[in-house]
Amino acid sequence: MTSLVEDEERHVPLRRIVALFRPYRWAMAGLLGLIVVQAGLGVASPFFLRAILDSALPRRDTVLLTLLAAAMIACSLGSGAMSVTTTGVANTIGQRVMNDLRVGVYGHLQRMSLAFFTRTRSGEVLSRVFNDIGGVDNVVNNTASSIAQNGITTLAIAVALLVMDGQLALLGLVVVPLFLVFTLRLGRRRRALARGRQARLARLTTMVEESLSVAGVLLAKTMGSERELRERFARESAEISRLERQSALAGRWQLASRRMCLTCVPAIVYWLAGMALAHGASPTSLGTVVAFTSMLNRLVAPATAMQSVGQNLSTATALFGRIFEVLDLPMEIADRPGAAELTVREGAVSLRGVSFRYGDTWTLQDIDLEIPAGSTTALVGATGSGKTTLAYLVARLYEPNEGKVLLDGVDIRDVTLRSLAGAVGLVSQETYLFHASVRENLRFAKPDATDEEIERAARAAHIHDTLAALPEGYDTVVGQRGYRFSGGEKQRMAIARILLRNPPVLVLDEATSALDNRTERAVQAELDRLAAQRTTIAIAHRLSTVEHADQIVVLDGGRIVERGKHAELLALGGRYARLVRGDT
Repeated sequence: MTSLVEDEERHVPLRRIVALFRPYRWAMAGLLGLIVVQAGLGVASPFFLRAILDSALPRRDTVLLTLLAAAMIACSLGSGAMSVTTTGVANTIGQRVMNDLRVGVYGHLQRMSLAFFTRTRSGEVLSRVFNDIGGVDNVVNNTASSIAQNGITTLAIAVALLVMDGQLALLGLVVVPLFLVFTLRLGRRRRALARGRQARLARLTTMVEESLSVAGVLLAKTMGSERELRERFARESAEISRLERQSALAGRWQLASRRMCLTCVPAIVYWLAGMALAHGASPTSLGTVVAFTSMLNRLVAPATAMQSVGQNLSTATALFGRIFEVLDLPMEIADRPGAAELTVREGAVSLRGVSFRYGDTWTLQDIDLEIPAGSTTALVGATGSGKTTLAYLVARLYEPNEGKVLLDGVDIRDVTLRSLAGAVGLVSQETYLFHASVRENLRFAKPDATDEEIERAARAAHIHDTLAALPEGYDTVVGQRGYRFSGGEKQRMAIARILLRNPPVLVLDEATSALDNRTERAVQAELDRLAAQRTTIAIAHRLSTVEHADQIVVLDGGRIVERGKHAELLALGGRYARLVRGDT
């Protein structure tokens, strides 16, 4: 079964991360060109400085001095302008990659089956979308360009040092490989810490999402468990702080020691050159020594930055592993190659030899059922008998392990999911409303619906007068999960939403189970009107609501044990009759 693993090391090939930038390769090539120009301008100034010390000043040539000083200023200004430009281009590329990553992860999760979300904590899903993708933002926006920029700058400085003085250059450059070796060793430790931190963040996100929802707050207040929840949150938060602290301090003393060594190299160069000049054993000029150390000081920044890049990349690799785990999740339910658009002629539904299981437990077995077009079939049975699962198989929210589901004789696996969603409408026992206006919630079923169509559907669902009487009418925000409205009002809005979509096949999943008797009668009347002239599958909680169904199917232990009309099944005196009497 497909699910997310909270904390598991996953090897991520570097080429896969690099592939994220492939659509922007020409922009990357332009960025690389800007970086090369910037690096060239950066290493030019020390050569001008050497010329000032060795030529312009000894000769007292003010014209040459002015030209060389102007060249140094021009290089500085040009390098600064190039720095701003490269930062802007790099950030633009990075944000496009981040957008692609966010959209890709969200789109992939959205296409996952309903079964995946029943097995996966919602906080874990949210953490992958927000925490993990947010965690790689710095790497995507800055690290890629930083690698190129600091790498090219280091290479340019190394070449310039060799050109300036080969013997002194060997001393300055011997330190850099030591940094690279140490960075690789430190990266493994930071990756482990990053995996642990993200797993804890996923748990914390789950807790916040559950406990600070309206239902969660109500439960905590009525159960008097706010203190326990705060303590649990504090423990999780403290553990994240501990991991953050360990990550921040990982190898910090070693890094500081190596940075100090790098900054000591210019002093050593001065000493060696000074000793050589004092004994007259070196042809190196004073200008060369000063320019050389100036150049060497310029090596400190990119070498240190490369060290930080290595650490950030090691941390981000763990996050990329979690992101790619989502993108690699196999689709349990997807369009088959060559899937056709479904055109419903009548709306007859057939289930032939259908069996379905969660894990190792069979929920439905050997289901053979014919639902004629335009008829109403009620599914009844005890809790856990498989009623909802059977109905969801018709909407292809689940995929049968055995057998097939047909709509007008066509296997629903051979048609596109989008066209099937347009043919099969669902009104569930828990109406979901977005934290948006009433109009936006209704228009979700049909994005191109006009205001007149929305009001017509609301009138048909007998909710228009209630909505029109609100201070802001249809523009009233419903609140989180529609808590501003009663259960009956939310159900009527759900009915209006389905009326807008106008599907030929309708699934009613215990749509009135949570309502009081008076509200249930009113909503049931609307549902009966909605079901007219449609193929309807009604999951019954209160058996009084299905007495007039064309066919009643009784499920027990995942099997059909009885079927017929209300009077026939009562006369049979079997399982249905016992359910009506209230016997178990």
